[in-house]
Amino acid sequence: GEEEVASHHDAAFPIAVVASGIWEIHPRVGDLFLAHLHKKCPYSVPFYPALKEGTSMEEYQRMLGYQVKDSKMEQQDHFLKRMSGMIRLYAAIIQLRWPYGNKQGTHPHGLNYGWRWLAQMLNMEPLADVTATLLFDFLEVCGNALMKQYQVQFWKMMLLIREDYFPRIVAITSSGQMGSLMRFQQFLEECLQQKEIPLPKGALQSSFWRS
Repeated sequence: GEEEVASHHDAAFPIAVVASGIWEIHPRVGDLFLAHLHKKCPYSVPFYPALKEGTSMEEYQRMLGYQVKDSKMEQQDHFLKRMSGMIRLYAAIIQLRWPYGNKQGTHPHGLNYGWRWLAQMLNMEPLADVTATLLFDFLEVCGNALMKQYQVQFWKMMLLIREDYFPRIVAITSSGQMGSLMRFQQFLEECLQQKEIPLPKGALQSSFWRS
């Protein structure tokens, strides 16, 4: 699903429904999915492995999630697109609420994991290009659900991002990496100004479950 979501952001939601449905019935499959996701996208943990003595640069790049073929690392824009797709899929699964029987229920890997992911990200040193991209992706997809669940706490977190964490991202960002930064800044400012995070484009509405 990573390539599909990377190319078509809306695809995260129907894929999330299928994944979560299987996850609910077969929890072991959910564990395997998470393990696979964490291996391909360590930022979904979130985790940035440090370069250890004795580790080759090629192996380290693979640990960071880059595809390396014939000792050539994939281009940064392709890498970011893939990581974006996986984070969007993860966020879509986290925010999903769907009917179990006749009532709305939370997914087995629900919003509390999203809150934890966000808190852990903000406790890590930002990475140029990567952090701004993935925070934007994550919040655009499940920010609305987090806002409804955590309310005042969530807005305190958003203020912390703008006042404390965003300047730290700016400090490590070069002029050639400003695109993702400016997009994230615009998103932050609009959400804080309106005190609202809109439903993500492509999110499945109640009519979907009745169809």
